Amino acid sequence: MKNILKKILNKKKTKKAVKKKVKAKIIKKVTKIKKVKKIIKELPKKKIKDQKKNKTENKVDPLRISKNNEQKPEIKKVKKQDSEKRIFKVKDYVVYPKHGVGQITETKKINIGGIDVETYVLKFEKDKANGMVPVNKQSHLRPLSTINQINKCVSILKSKPKIKRSMWSRRAQEYEAKISSGKIYDLAEVVRDLNKGDDIMIDQSYSERQLFEKAYERLLTEFQIVMGSSLEDAQKKLDKALKRNLEKQIQKIEEKPIPEETVNQELSE
Repeated sequence: MKNILKKILNKKKTKKAVKKKVKAKIIKKVTKIKKVKKIIKELPKKKIKDQKKNKTENKVDPLRISKNNEQKPEIKKVKKQDSEKRIFKVKDYVVYPKHGVGQITETKKINIGGIDVETYVLKFEKDKANGMVPVNKQSHLRPLSTINQINKCVSILKSKPKIKRSMWSRRAQEYEAKISSGKIYDLAEVVRDLNKGDDIMIDQSYSERQLFEKAYERLLTEFQIVMGSSLEDAQKKLDKALKRNLEKQIQKIEEKPIPEETVNQELSE
């Protein structure tokens, strides 16, 4: 009897435990379902909020930094440009690399974007144009060469040309860079290398001839001003170093009339 009663009591206990476990599982499932329902209800509200945010963000510039990371730059009002001592004076001749030799006619103050800028006014007689260079950028200008430098240029012109075997396009870029540098020795090298003399049989392209004339004219103007001579005399000196137009010079000498004194001396002899 005792064993039977024990078995009955154990069965009752196991049934109660099973019921408790089932109830706990049901409660968990119900809570999960409630949570899911809440999330489903909140989703459309969040979507509407996100859409509103996106609309506001689209109105703002996309390149603009967000307000949290935004740092407003400090604006400094500059009314005058930093001054420098003038190296050159009015009526001085200077070399501007991109345009060649020019003369300073005056100094002028110009207002650019609310800033007062002091400038040199340059006159290029050959191009019949005027230009302005700020005093702060006067390092780009260079004074005219000395007579010793011109004599060295003449020796460069007399030397043998150094022509590379690379493509013409690459050589043309190198020549252009030398011309725009404004250095007189570089100009002399370009003139020497592109000089064809009086040899008509040698073919010369348009771009090659154009570069030669550009360098030749700039060198010629500087020669003329430094030597203080006429354009013809400066050209003769250049052509003599390059061995150009020799036939024309010989013809001019031959065409010159012989003076009467020399004729009378020859007859008397």
